[in-house]
Amino acid sequence: MKKERILEELEKCSKDPIYFITNYVKIVHPIRGIVPFSLYNFQKRIVTEIDGHRFNVIKKFRQAGVTTIMCAYSLWKIIFEHNKLVMVVSIGDRESTTFLTRVVGMYDDLPSWMQPKVKEKNKHNLILTTGSRIRSQPAGAGRSEAVSLLIVDEAAFIDRMREFWAAVYPTLSTGGDAVLLSTVNGMSNLYYELYNGAVKGQNTFNVIDIHWKEHPEYTEEWAEEMRPALGERMWRQEYECAFLGTGENFLDTHTLTVLNDNINKDYVSMASDYLRVWKPPEQYHTYVLCADPSFGRGRDHSAFHILNLYNGEQVAEFYSNKTSIKDFAKIIKDEATKYNTAYVVVERNNLGIALIQELWDNLEYDNLWADEKNDIGILVNAKNREIILSHLEEGLRTAKFRVNSERTLMELNTFI
Repeated sequence: MKKERILEELEKCSKDPIYFITNYVKIVHPIRGIVPFSLYNFQKRIVTEIDGHRFNVIKKFRQAGVTTIMCAYSLWKIIFEHNKLVMVVSIGDRESTTFLTRVVGMYDDLPSWMQPKVKEKNKHNLILTTGSRIRSQPAGAGRSEAVSLLIVDEAAFIDRMREFWAAVYPTLSTGGDAVLLSTVNGMSNLYYELYNGAVKGQNTFNVIDIHWKEHPEYTEEWAEEMRPALGERMWRQEYECAFLGTGENFLDTHTLTVLNDNINKDYVSMASDYLRVWKPPEQYHTYVLCADPSFGRGRDHSAFHILNLYNGEQVAEFYSNKTSIKDFAKIIKDEATKYNTAYVVVERNNLGIALIQELWDNLEYDNLWADEKNDIGILVNAKNREIILSHLEEGLRTAKFRVNSERTLMELNTFI
């Protein structure tokens, strides 16, 4: 190729990542081997949007090729822009090295006149003579440098994503971009919160939604074959991108979504945020405080919820894994007394018996709920468990109960 033509092509590629990818990037196809990366229309839309917005959150279906797009876009970034750091964060070390291996393969298949020389290459870093580099790593590795482009792959599945995001976000403050991409993994994670906040206009992320029907190779006939093979639940999560809770959830998707949309963050925090209060007691209203104790040694949590029996609203909540039974009982008595001497219902297991004794014998709180045998507290067993759960599901599904707490919702999202 003549020098003038080379300069012309380099100019076109530098201005248009789609032109670069479709004309020069090659990928490994599982059947056809090394082939040109011919972007589908929805894939071109992804490239256009991530190149046009600073913060992007992508909700993708399985096998959409989004990670491969990010490999190609990263390569374009470090070839045609100088002194840039592209940080790629994956679930684990295997995934992070696989990402960089793909990028290196794309680089190796470029024409020699388009390849800046490699200054350094190992399983986690690719540095070119442009001064730009890609660092691919699992979440939690070193992250102190200013980042030009942050890519978080399968963000909904990264453990401790909140801590990672809090640590890495300041490195974007000098003007860096971010792309969070993932298949969905329930609603109890930061990815869902950022995505949902972006949809509602509560943050600056640009939402990129893609659907399997946009993929030319995914036909209705293909879906008819895949859907029963995967099962309805996995199909909806993996291809319909429905935000389901984690595991075989007790509550259906619609109920969880409605509950999430009605979370109330306007509360008064007390006792080191163990106690949260949304509504003060109202005269003539009847309240119930439901308590479940733990040892208070940093493992399981002691918790109670106060509900207004007039309208089913959660008005207060306590949640702690560092509170002794004795202190837990004192807090219960104080709060229950405030709420018009609320009924107190304690689960009557081993620890529950100790809590009941503390409330009844030592603190002399006498409005404790008793069953038909006049035994204080409720004993959950195989006979009544399904009935209790049925009432709970109906109450939440029909909005007889209103959950204000995000902590309670997180428990419901993982309740199976």
